[in-house]
Amino acid sequence: MSKLPTRPLTIVNGRLVLPTGLADQAEPVPGALRIIGDRIAEVGAVTPGPDDDIHDAKGALIAPGLVDLGVFAIDLPAFHFGGISRAALMPDQNPALDHPARVRFAAYSGKPDFWVHPLAAATRDLAGSEMAEIGLMQEAGARAVATGRRWIVDTGVMHRLMQYCAMLDLPLIVHSQDHGLSGNAVATAGEMATRLGLPQAPAEAESIAIARDLALVRMTGARVHFRQVTTRAGLALIRAAKAEGLTVTAGITPAHLFLSDVALGGFRTFARLSPPLRCEDDRQAAIEAVGDGTIDVIASGHDPRGPEDKRLPFADSQPGMAGAETLLPLSLGLVRDGVIGTQRLFDLIAANPARILGVEAGALRCGFEADVVLVDADRPWQVDSAKMAASAGNTPFDKLPVQGRCVALFKGGRLVDQIKG
Repeated sequence: MSKLPTRPLTIVNGRLVLPTGLADQAEPVPGALRIIGDRIAEVGAVTPGPDDDIHDAKGALIAPGLVDLGVFAIDLPAFHFGGISRAALMPDQNPALDHPARVRFAAYSGKPDFWVHPLAAATRDLAGSEMAEIGLMQEAGARAVATGRRWIVDTGVMHRLMQYCAMLDLPLIVHSQDHGLSGNAVATAGEMATRLGLPQAPAEAESIAIARDLALVRMTGARVHFRQVTTRAGLALIRAAKAEGLTVTAGITPAHLFLSDVALGGFRTFARLSPPLRCEDDRQAAIEAVGDGTIDVIASGHDPRGPEDKRLPFADSQPGMAGAETLLPLSLGLVRDGVIGTQRLFDLIAANPARILGVEAGALRCGFEADVVLVDADRPWQVDSAKMAASAGNTPFDKLPVQGRCVALFKGGRLVDQIKG
């Protein structure tokens, strides 16, 4: 592993994105950031020391490195391109992360330029029937437990799982899609799925799954993160649960914020996702939920899929999208549209995911790890699936003009990626 920087680093001439409360819509403030070793030492009106290395931000945003909650592959070039400094790895690997040795290996897989936080499989082989050795996997480095791409059908198993997670103070990350209703569906029931003749499931498959798990949260006091909540009914349940005081959080990906099931037209398999894209009313409800604080996390859902998974009939293709490179620019669109402020955005893509994982990152705070991204929020570029840094370019946003680029990324105070020019 690389040694820590021997000289302090001061990043000057930037606009600081500072931690904020939900209601704060303030813009970033001019300032500088000083790093000693791998930790943030000073933030604000900083005077560089005589021996400091100086990095000129040239007016860019100085923001915390993104924390991506729930990726399916470790794809360093894509993460660095997107300004992501650490990610929580879903247990859906081959083999599944259901053993302490696999968790320990995953935790070291990206160092020193990237931190991987493995999510322990909730059940053996993610089959949903027998609990895995969660305590041992926590000791091996697991920051949370996850059910993977599946909903645990057996309520008794889910109840015991929540009890155990509550006892260990581990967050549980769940997939919310009642398999009894969704089955092998590949689209949300509605006009578009009917026109295309695709296997479809009602949107209520999500809210029914959420309702059951919220009942179990009331019984156990577990901390539960609903990884993707994408329907108006599901979001209403989360909103009510928060008002009740339940320890729940909710996430979403940019795809469900900016695309509806209309994107399935032409049987575009890059738009084959899980959960499937929803109707326009659900999409609008998701935007509202970001604005009012119901949504806590925006994650990339990074799941690169090659031609063998995507160049198939729509119903036979695999769900997933390469999302690491587009997370930042698409999320910045919420700022340009006036839905949220810049500081609140970085709560969603950095601070809140870090808080759920229990890591000292995701915010520009003294003493936190010096994971820092410099962002040119106005820099235009075009998404091109053929030129992506990811191992596969299966993005539903192919050829979309976007704004916002990571121009430099620091991991633990070390420069690991920078755009020239």
